[in-house]
Parts: sequence; structure tokens; C-alpha cells
Amino acid sequence: MIILGIDPGYATIGWGVIKYEGNSFTVIDYGAILTPAKTEFDKRLEMVYDQTREIIEKYQPDAMSIEQLFFNTNTTTGIGVAEARGCILLAARKGLVDVFEYTPIQVKSAVTGYGKAEKRQVMEMTKVLLCLKEIPKPDDTADALAIAICHAHSKGSLMSRYL
Repeated sequence: MIILGIDPGYATIGWGVIKYEGNSFTVIDYGAILTPAKTEFDKRLEMVYDQTREIIEKYQPDAMSIEQLFFNTNTTTGIGVAEARGCILLAARKGLVDVFEYTPIQVKSAVTGYGKAEKRQVMEMTKVLLCLKEIPKPDDTADALAIAICHAHSKGSLMSRYL
């Protein structure tokens, strides 16, 4: 099964594509969609949509896993992230990719076994589980790979239809 993990945003959108077969992972590719800060916001959303579509077309994932949106304190930034997330979800829909959403606690639990793990622990375990030499940069990319791992480990992911 090919899983595309996405860490949503509008300035930096982390993505990672992994193959999960049996009980092992293979990293296919990962990176980040970057939108320039001084670009008009609607153009940034278009860039997010277009580049997400390109990733989907290139790797043909069986599923997309994406982190659920969590508002902490800055609702202005949260609204922008929500709009970009909508573009990502639309790209998945247009690409006929099933989408699965996970909370940060679910991702941390799936990767480290502890829902309140520190970010550094999640990144280190992502590196270990995927047999990478170093933690992917930027952090959003490592987060996207962790979200993909979460889907592979999730009992709710309907893995049986792909095995």
C-alpha cells in the first residue's frame, strides 16, 4: 500500500510517500511544498493545490493521511491553514485518493507509543521506523512521514483491503 502523508499549512506543507507492506516500510520520497511569503494568498492556495495534485499524479497513493486541524491560539493563521487544507483535500478528491484524518495525539501514539511524546521523540522514531540516516528537513516533512506511519499502524485504516 502506498500512503501519502501530509502536514498541512500554507507556507510550508510537508509531504511524505511511503510503501507499507507486511510489517515493513519503504520510503518512496518526501519533501515540502513551499509558498513565498509575499505572494498573494489566493495564488499560494493555487500553488498548494497544484503541487499536491502533481504529487498525487506522480506517486498514485492508495491513501492520503492528513493531520486534523487544531486551533491553539492564533486563529488568523489557523484560518489560512484551514483554507490550504481544503485545497489539499480537494486535490485528493480530484485524484480519487481516500483521505484519513488523525489528531496529533494519534500520530504521536502510533509512532512513539505515547500520545504526549515530545516533537523530537516523534521525529527520532520516524527516522528509526523508516531506516533513514537522518531526520528529514524541514520538520514539516518529518511530521508528514509520521502521519503516514500513523495511517499504516491505524486499526481504522482499513489496511486489510490492501494486503
